[in-house]
Amino acid sequence: QVQLVESGGGSVQAGGSLRLSCAASRWISLLNCMGWFRQTPGKEREGVALINSYGRTTYADSVKGRFTISKDNAKSTLYLQMNSLKPEDTAMYYCAADRFSSYCTFGTAFDYWGQGTQVTVSS
Repeated sequence: QVQLVESGGGSVQAGGSLRLSCAASRWISLLNCMGWFRQTPGKEREGVALINSYGRTTYADSVKGRFTISKDNAKSTLYLQMNSLKPEDTAMYYCAADRFSSYCTFGTAFDYWGQGTQVTVSS
């Protein structure tokens, strides 16, 4: 079992930056895939960024060039650096982790999810 706790959300004006963190209760080096997802009321959850055990990253088209996913295995923490934020980035952001799947994609059946952290971007 892995517990994930997100932090770093908040309110920011358009063009600003935030860094989200996701602290894991176990060594993330054992995890095949970790990622960030977001959801707004009435909409489906969407994938934002992924990082696999080798450090390979994947981004949604909407955030490419603005967001950066990274992880610190020693601290068992996943990060999402968000720059040039837009009002449409407003959402609840969730951290997710998978241990056993062979692939790391937005369609992976992630085993573990955090409770989420709210990001609000005003124009």
